[in-house]
Amino acid sequence: MKTQGRIRAGLLATAALLASGAAMAETKTLYIGMNGGDMERAFTQHVFPEFEKANDVKVVVVPGTSSEVLAKAQAAKDNPQMHVMFLDDGVMMRAIGMGLCQKTEPDPVLDELFPAARIKDDMATGVTLGLTGLGYNTKMFKEEGWPAPTSWMDLADQKFEGKVVFQSLSSSTYGLHGFLMFNRIQGGSEADVEPGFAKWGESIGPNVLEYIPSSAKLSEMVQTGEAAVFPLTPTAVAGMQDKGIPVAYAQPKEGGVLLMVTQCVIAGNTEPALAQKLAHYLLSAKAQAAALEYGNQIPSNSKAEGATPEASRMLSDIRGYLEHAVTVDWDQINAHRPEWNDRWNRTVER
Repeated sequence: MKTQGRIRAGLLATAALLASGAAMAETKTLYIGMNGGDMERAFTQHVFPEFEKANDVKVVVVPGTSSEVLAKAQAAKDNPQMHVMFLDDGVMMRAIGMGLCQKTEPDPVLDELFPAARIKDDMATGVTLGLTGLGYNTKMFKEEGWPAPTSWMDLADQKFEGKVVFQSLSSSTYGLHGFLMFNRIQGGSEADVEPGFAKWGESIGPNVLEYIPSSAKLSEMVQTGEAAVFPLTPTAVAGMQDKGIPVAYAQPKEGGVLLMVTQCVIAGNTEPALAQKLAHYLLSAKAQAAALEYGNQIPSNSKAEGATPEASRMLSDIRGYLEHAVTVDWDQINAHRPEWNDRWNRTVER
């Protein structure tokens, strides 16, 4: 009898393992391209889990900059390896033009978005709203007795000689925005960047300590006292503040430049229905409130609110900034970006 009991117990255990294996085999995986670091941690730990549990699916981040994620999607266009991708708005315009995105299917959540977050007839949607203005080193400003910056042209102030850090136009949206605002102040536009290039070397250029490919190095340069002022977003500033880095955001009087992190469902992906469901979930007020609380991501959903006084204050500040945000002409930019990049690399970062 004991032997039969052990056999029966063994069979039951085997059946349980098989059932568990079958359940695991049924769990699907969705791959989403997005920035790594703080954004990846916030979404992986606090946004995706509810969707994963409700849909018996695993969401895996493929980390990278917008340009890197776009390159991966383009390389696998005929056999997509990702299902959804997050890209900066300007890069997303290129992705749509390449045929990499499929239209976001109708859903009530789309009507909750701010109008600017619905892109190209819903071929893409804004997930987080932001804008590029000026970040500055509060410790250095306090020690020097400098007032907070108020204008993009503060970057050309002689007192900042050797203390401006500027992101490369050719690889950074922040750097591109900063240059285009300088160009506008000089009388140019996205259709005419000659004023900006012509006057850069006699204004902001001499103050630049270093041109950096992305903002990853900024934290270190602020802490070592090398960087005084630089183009940056309120979200990025808040992320640095959370780490104890002495920075603050300043809204230039000419306006900050609208910058959205946008998403699209990748055309021809292997799980179109689930991918659409994930895209809709990421636009929901609940998902975006979690991204705000844990990742300083500003909601594109008008119904999303801050869960803490700090989050509510940040949300209120940025929505105020966005009322006076500057929008740039991405069709002009993308048409001429390779030419600008080449000229920038030859004449500015030479």
